[in-house]
Amino acid sequence: MLTLFRGPTGFLIRTKTVLQDHRSNVCSKPPKDLIGPGQSLLVMSVFALALLAPAGWIMHHIPVYRQRSSPDP
Repeated sequence: MLTLFRGPTGFLIRTKTVLQDHRSNVCSKPPKDLIGPGQSLLVMSVFALALLAPAGWIMHHIPVYRQRSSPDP
């Protein structure tokens, strides 16, 4: 709380020390297991299918949804 009363320089010094402490947790080691292009392509395909399949299902069935009668309240 006292650093706020010291003016803008005290606040800047506090901010720099917090940011420096946060960056110290980054590791720069090489990966333990290498991932090949085939595995990357497979994983990206599964994610794309998982995201786009429900939207495709809904779009494919829009005419069926339009033909249904509205529920009575």
